[in-house]
Amino acid sequence: MKILLVRLRLIGDVTFTTPLLGALRRRFPDAHLAYLVEPVAEPVVRGNPHLDQIIVTPRRRGLARLRDDLALAWRLRRGAFDLVLDLHGGPRSAWLTWASGAPRRIGYTIAGRSWMYTDVVQRAPDLTPRHSVRNQWDLLSPLGIEAPSPERDPLEMVEDPEAAASILTRLQDAGIAAGPLVAVHVSAGNPFRRWPESAFVDMVCALVRRDPRRRVALFSGPSDADAARRITKAVQARLGDLADAVPFLGHLGIGEIRALAAASAVYIGGDSGPLHIASTTTTPIVALLGPTLAERSMPWRDPRWFAEAVQVEGLACRPCHQRTCVPGDFRCLTGIAPEQVVAAAERALAYTVSNKTSNETKAMHA
Repeated sequence: MKILLVRLRLIGDVTFTTPLLGALRRRFPDAHLAYLVEPVAEPVVRGNPHLDQIIVTPRRRGLARLRDDLALAWRLRRGAFDLVLDLHGGPRSAWLTWASGAPRRIGYTIAGRSWMYTDVVQRAPDLTPRHSVRNQWDLLSPLGIEAPSPERDPLEMVEDPEAAASILTRLQDAGIAAGPLVAVHVSAGNPFRRWPESAFVDMVCALVRRDPRRRVALFSGPSDADAARRITKAVQARLGDLADAVPFLGHLGIGEIRALAAASAVYIGGDSGPLHIASTTTTPIVALLGPTLAERSMPWRDPRWFAEAVQVEGLACRPCHQRTCVPGDFRCLTGIAPEQVVAAAERALAYTVSNKTSNETKAMHA
């Protein structure tokens, strides 16, 4: 049996589908399991032990996109897949699913596209307080697969040895050799998920001043590549003699983000792809949630691993579709005080110390 999963676009969305891979492998242990993604998210599934094949389609526009899709459709049809699951539900992914010619095609009930599938599943409304993993897991229901659990079905991303070595070199070059490491992601793909830069500056300065042994690694993504540089300079200027505690790492690749998160005592960041990549590790996480709800976007993993949401409660405009800020002031983000994040980070760091001590004690008595 040959199975294809289709999930285009964003890093975080693809990360949220990784629990499905293990479930499909359990249900169909001898199947050939393939995944169709775009280049930006390919590192998320690279090396996944449940996959036999990764198909990467470029994301271009105009006539180039048309040529790409026609060539890809022909490739998928020749692949002779028995089952295709459209985890995206967009026009392009729906068409590719249909064009594959697979005898069984599962997708969401969406006006104008449901005819492309043989099995349709009701899609949960975008603002429903229900986790994204569960929403995508609904597509497995026609296959008789039981409901997911974070303990059994965590997010997965295999560590890239080259990325891990790159991060180690960067940290060594930055003089980060001792003391708790705090990883902070300071940008996001849209303004609805960006905490103010001044708030990041206040938060980082407070963390370092509370314990000068700490090192804070700031990084940003391609959507705002200069954010980390601006914030790092502002923090260093304010800290003076403690400026070495906050070196500049700059833009990181997807594999490097995971390696940095895995090497850190705590990860702090907004609801974006890097947060969910960090969720594939056991590192404690502090999530800054603006228009999205914790029920939908918090780390999906074993609850033994620390994760805390910092958010503004009681806003009538939250959650929202992130197209227009009705109040106009992004209060779901600007209302998060740096002191709240610092307090959550301290709890995460205390958890790390406690967990390390517990493990060392168990090792001594083993």
